[in-house]
Amino acid sequence: MAQVTGESLKTELEVFGIQCHDDAVLDKMVEQCICSRIQAGEMVFQWVAYSSSNGLKLTTDTLEQFDHEVLNKKSKSKKNFTKEEARNRTKDIHSLSDLIKAEEEEESLLDAYSTPGKGSQKRALTTPEHPRSKRGAALLSSPSLLLSPASFSPSATPSQKYSQRGAKGEVVVSFGVVQGTRWAGRQTPGAGVQLGLLEGPEDSLCCSYKYMFQRLRDIRNVLTEKIEELGNGLKSHFNIEELAPVSLPAQDSITVVGQICCDSNGKLNAHSVLLEAGSEQGGQQVPVDLSELKEYSLFPGQWFTVSEPFGTGAQFGVPLPFYSAEVKMEEDKEPMNVLVACGPYTPSDSLTFDPLLDLISIIVKDRPDVCLLLGPFVDSKHEQIEKAQVTETFEAIFSRCIESIVDGTKSVGCRLVFVPSQRDIHHHFIYPQPPFTLPNLSKDQAQRVTLTPDPCTLLIDGVTVGLTSTDILFHMGAEEISCGTGSDRFTRILKHMLTQRSYYPLYPPVDEVNMDYEKFQSFGQMPLTPDVLIVPSELRYFVKDVVGCVCVNPGRLTKGQVGGTYGRLLIQRSAASEGGSRVSPCLAAQVVKI
Repeated sequence: MAQVTGESLKTELEVFGIQCHDDAVLDKMVEQCICSRIQAGEMVFQWVAYSSSNGLKLTTDTLEQFDHEVLNKKSKSKKNFTKEEARNRTKDIHSLSDLIKAEEEEESLLDAYSTPGKGSQKRALTTPEHPRSKRGAALLSSPSLLLSPASFSPSATPSQKYSQRGAKGEVVVSFGVVQGTRWAGRQTPGAGVQLGLLEGPEDSLCCSYKYMFQRLRDIRNVLTEKIEELGNGLKSHFNIEELAPVSLPAQDSITVVGQICCDSNGKLNAHSVLLEAGSEQGGQQVPVDLSELKEYSLFPGQWFTVSEPFGTGAQFGVPLPFYSAEVKMEEDKEPMNVLVACGPYTPSDSLTFDPLLDLISIIVKDRPDVCLLLGPFVDSKHEQIEKAQVTETFEAIFSRCIESIVDGTKSVGCRLVFVPSQRDIHHHFIYPQPPFTLPNLSKDQAQRVTLTPDPCTLLIDGVTVGLTSTDILFHMGAEEISCGTGSDRFTRILKHMLTQRSYYPLYPPVDEVNMDYEKFQSFGQMPLTPDVLIVPSELRYFVKDVVGCVCVNPGRLTKGQVGGTYGRLLIQRSAASEGGSRVSPCLAAQVVKI
């Protein structure tokens, strides 16, 4: 067992946005790790699971309570397992959700998570794609009536913690430079903005489809084609003469291409890495020795090229080119103000949409040209929805929510983009996910609204924006292993997405992602490297430039019972980018507290 220190615990806590500067608290956590024989990461995962369901702050007193109610009971249950069984238990971010549902059944303490049984054939990978969120408060005349507490439940009351939140409007992350009051927006937002799916309606996922009819050989064919496609790209980019079969022994140096996988049902580690080749290279699996490699970053499902012996080098893919506009943009055209927000739009202790009303107020005040709004809008993980404590259908709640957004921003005239989430309880639980259907919108309302699938690539005035509401950062963060890379984990994962050319490169996916691989092959791949990539996550918000793509995690509008964050960007396709060197169209970006 690696040594647990206060610094390692502090780093793990910061991943979940928890700041701890109290040495006594850190010392207490170190003591609990040693007594319970768990690593810093697992300790923090269990604490986040426990505290999020009880609304507790990190103090020595609450740690005593946590030790009594969680760690002690967990250590007793471990006595029923042999040492070998205990070693094989998966300990990663996905264990957070496993832990929560197990303890929910036993103690009624932790809910809204799930855990695979001991005999499950699938890895213990169920992860809380999105912990509890909490936020609220801004009253606009017509939307507030539509989203009043009485609309959903006679007993619904606004969240007091949300209404008492501090630091409203505080900028927590900045990228680029904004001069003056540019975030205030233009006089006629959205006027003349060209917005649509990059590949057009005919080549995009525009309607629902039948799923749950996949055959294993069809999935295998999709994965094999992906191996061959990326292999050919790497072969061309690095001038590789020939790719050798992985299973044939050779005396000379050879180059092979394949997909990373694990040799068991557990979590990938440095001693369990296999390389699976495509059918053209034999289609077999061979173990990979990482001992000679000074630097690597791997995850299950990754496609890459490697030279033999392995220590001589490995290439993990190259990103696609950026979009080049066929029509020259006007040099004096004003930059666009784009607002990005991701659900949930209600606090976890109330079904009132106060946070959404606050967001509408911000839209009216800042007057952005485009608003990118990602689900969940009606969150399947909300406690009152799980317990069916509502007085109307989920579809009716969703319609009321969308109508409030459209009507509340009518005076602004901004363009609205709605992206679904697999946590939207009223919508199709499948990935890729078809767009929402809003038959009740009037013709005038529909002109301002764009409905997209998840994932999708938008083209906004010559600027490409990649979007996915699925928490790929959380899922890949649990599975990735690395050594000597130097870069932070977020940058590594984002670079993997761009070089693997996929919105969800992890294979197999986590249990809560219901993947249709034939549709994923057509609609889940990146057609190019986007100028801006939006990847909302439970993990800490950020704005990063990764291989020329500006990647933004705006956070979630609510975090449990309190307020979360949203993002805003200033983008412009400049004339200089049409010349020799590319200039990023993202002039500035910020993450702001609601």
